[in-house]
Amino acid sequence: MDTATGTDADRPAVPSPPSAAPSDAPPSSSAPSAKAAPAPSEAELAALKVVPARHYWRWVAGAAALVVVAQFLHGLVTNPGWDWDTFFLYLSTDSVLNAVWVTLQLTAYGTALGFALGVVLAFMRLSRSVILQTVAWTYIWAFRSIPLIVQLLFWFNLAYLYQELGVGIPFGPVLWSFETMNLVGAMSAAVIGLALHQAAYAAEIVRGGIISVDGGQLEAAAALGIPRLRQIRRILLPQAMRGILPNAANEVISLFKGTSIVSVMAIGELFYQVQVIYGRNGRVVPLLMVATAWYILLTTLLSIAQYYVERHFARGAERTPVPTPFQRARSFTRRVRAAAATGGFPR
Repeated sequence: MDTATGTDADRPAVPSPPSAAPSDAPPSSSAPSAKAAPAPSEAELAALKVVPARHYWRWVAGAAALVVVAQFLHGLVTNPGWDWDTFFLYLSTDSVLNAVWVTLQLTAYGTALGFALGVVLAFMRLSRSVILQTVAWTYIWAFRSIPLIVQLLFWFNLAYLYQELGVGIPFGPVLWSFETMNLVGAMSAAVIGLALHQAAYAAEIVRGGIISVDGGQLEAAAALGIPRLRQIRRILLPQAMRGILPNAANEVISLFKGTSIVSVMAIGELFYQVQVIYGRNGRVVPLLMVATAWYILLTTLLSIAQYYVERHFARGAERTPVPTPFQRARSFTRRVRAAAATGGFPR
């Protein structure tokens, strides 16, 4: 049998692999990465010029506000209509100081009685008793709906509606009665009206602060066997106070200025006394400024007290309380003294 052996010329041609990849082919993963740019040196960074952001419109708005304030202050000083001599003459007279004291008494009594009753109404609304919820809701609805001046005049004219009040068996015989003619005077009527009116708003403020506390707090306290009253006093109210205090302070300040409405009952509070004085001498504007100055001063003191009370109840939420203005002033004074001793400048 013959064996045929072919030559290279007789064999079919086989295509050879490409010698190089196309120029547009993506680089393989094994290709070396580009060389990173060298980090700038400290000298180069220090040589860079730092340009702060420019807030031109903010500067324009600030300048315009300063111009308006300056014009207002200039008018206060130069306008003879303000009559500052009369203002300083009556600012600290005995009649005005007594009126300020009456205003503070009305505010204190109205706040204490109003918030005491408001706390009771708030817990009544949060109770599981439908009767207590309905009574509390009806009280809040009624006293928030009726204008304060109507409530004050109602209590002032109580003897017109009820000549006698008595104690006895319900819907039965009266065992003891007394006349109401001299029972409620002007001051008593004002305190009762302000307190009952304030209680309706205080109840909602307290209720809002209580429901803002996580219910798991009381569940955990109940699981530990803590009595219910102690849960409220030691766990619930301290946390709720952070939500209660801002709104409560607003209500106290509003009540302080709202005591001017009792002037309809001829009570000698601040606004009524100012009206009496300018009714005699005709100096309306400076006497109104006297009342305004006292309202501003006492409202500022109440705001300062609010700040420190809120800071006290924020201890459980903030490990490091924000320094008070007095603490900041003392710290700045110490830095100034230390800088003066070393010849530097305080930061």
